[in-house]
Amino acid sequence: MTELLYYLNIFGIVVFALSGALMAGQYKLDPFGVIVLAFVTAVGGGTIRDTILQTPIFWVVETHYLFVVLVTALLTIVLIRQPKRIPKRFLLIADAFGLALFAVLGTQKSIALGAPLSVAIILGTITGVAGGMIRDMLCNVIPMILSKEIYALAAMLGGGLFVIFQLQGWPEDEAIVVAILGALLVRLAAIYWRVSLPAFDIIEKEPVEKEDIKKEDQ
Repeated sequence: MTELLYYLNIFGIVVFALSGALMAGQYKLDPFGVIVLAFVTAVGGGTIRDTILQTPIFWVVETHYLFVVLVTALLTIVLIRQPKRIPKRFLLIADAFGLALFAVLGTQKSIALGAPLSVAIILGTITGVAGGMIRDMLCNVIPMILSKEIYALAAMLGGGLFVIFQLQGWPEDEAIVVAILGALLVRLAAIYWRVSLPAFDIIEKEPVEKEDIKKEDQ
């Protein structure tokens, strides 16, 4: 792992752990709950990716990631006393950084481990979205990936851009940075302008009253 990849991974762990800890504070969880939510948000996607690829799970091999999650969670508890006063948009922005980082880094790792390009993009998307999905489900919130939010599409865009840049012969570090910026800008734009996909809504027909049927017969 290059120095750039290492620090990007650390930054991704921090911002995702922060988003998990902030959500835990919004739902008044105890310190253990804060740490658990920070942990599943930060490493959930990467754990699923590594399990699918049948490779050692990254935080089991490199245990310092656990320390990073723990420190982030504890600092959040100490420094941010009242998470409800933090604008919801701040939580979304922290999540957006983690999404963009892990989507691209997950794609890069999948390719390095021999996954086909299309599979690598899917695994990168899983890396970016699964942690937040687990966090939301634990808090009994509809995950953003299942709502109208432009979320998974931003992750897929990041992974797709990285693959395209690699096929064009870009240096890996440059391809990673530009792909992350692309995914991040799309997600931030969707948050700022509240752009979303149309919802799938089945309109149920109102039951026809018996009196209406009689009138039609007449």
